[in-house]
Amino acid sequence: MAEKDLTEKTLESYNDVFADIVNVLLYKGKKVIKPESLTDAGSLSTYKMDGKLHEQERDVAKFCKEGNIRIALYGLENQTKTDKDMPFRVIGYDGAVYRNQLNEGKNRYPVITLVLYFGEGHWAAPKRLKECLNIPDELKKYVNDYKIHVFEIPYLSRKQVQMFESDFKIVADYFVQKRMTNSYKPSKDTIKHVDAVLKLLKVVEDDPRYELKLTDMSEINEGGRNMSEILNKLLAEGEARGRAEGEARGRARGRAEGYNAVAEEMIKEKTPISMIQKFTKLSLEQLEKLSKECGVALVM
Repeated sequence: MAEKDLTEKTLESYNDVFADIVNVLLYKGKKVIKPESLTDAGSLSTYKMDGKLHEQERDVAKFCKEGNIRIALYGLENQTKTDKDMPFRVIGYDGAVYRNQLNEGKNRYPVITLVLYFGEGHWAAPKRLKECLNIPDELKKYVNDYKIHVFEIPYLSRKQVQMFESDFKIVADYFVQKRMTNSYKPSKDTIKHVDAVLKLLKVVEDDPRYELKLTDMSEINEGGRNMSEILNKLLAEGEARGRAEGEARGRARGRAEGYNAVAEEMIKEKTPISMIQKFTKLSLEQLEKLSKECGVALVM
């Protein structure tokens, strides 16, 4: 799971991808946020517990200065499973940023956190802080609430998927197709960040055929190929490698079975161990196992 989180962060850390996600999910496809208006924000913050400082880390966070949005901080949190404690986590991230603003005495700016959910089924955990708490009825009106914003990527509509203009369109399309048909037909959309997209698919599918080799990188310039062409090429190479590896394993297994058969006959003929090992290269443990199977004691 850690590898998957890392690959998601790698793709989303590109400004064009990050801006695209925010524009589609928050601004309904309007190009409000431009990639050049984004700068990386520190993902680490601290909190004190048991007299010690502890670190908490956002997945991806960026500052934005754009038009009437003088400054804002957008954060993305990736989830492949529902998390009942997500409201606590988000309020911790957001609160740490607001606290820093208070301490530093700088201009106050809004903090928006988007939870991107890639899991199977709908989000089945609280989206509000009050839903996580056991609050007596007489105190409910005094307890402030905090809402998290969860976007279920596999349940985006086709219209929403088509709004994306970055490589995230390929990722969203993948999850939507897998949910609807349990299969994936790659699009002909051109990929800009080839390596990041394929690494994500490799981890999600747990399929090494999606891994981009150095030789592939020399042939595929960033932004020069579409998803269908690249996957067809990689899958064909993967299948060829699989056949070659299968044949090699078959030959090795055949040799091993041959050595075992020879050793078994030599054991039955009461041939000394040293002589059997000279001809078959089998270990003492292997010969002892064969000896038990054929019911004949080894001769030293």
